[in-house]
Amino acid sequence: MTELNQKDWEETRLNSPKAVLLDVRTEEEFEAIHIPNARMIDIRQPQAFMEEAQALDKDKEYFIYCRSGARSAQACQVLDQLGVAATYNLAGGILGWTGEVVK
Repeated sequence: MTELNQKDWEETRLNSPKAVLLDVRTEEEFEAIHIPNARMIDIRQPQAFMEEAQALDKDKEYFIYCRSGARSAQACQVLDQLGVAATYNLAGGILGWTGEVVK
């Protein structure tokens, strides 16, 4: 897992041809606001999260965020243990996000 500030996280994501954006918050949080093109996988639903995590393409690079950065850090660790090539945690989460969002 690599923890990056917003600027570096977004710059790295935009320059990665293998980037996949993951939001690990709840469905309610996701529906309220999210970063465009994010895929939601709720880490608070452990069985469903693990099933979806195991099905992810391990060769992709996953850019993961949550509300504050704690759940996304946990998700990065899980994906790392599953053999995913690269995970990037958004330090500070979406709370500090100043980029484009979907409301």
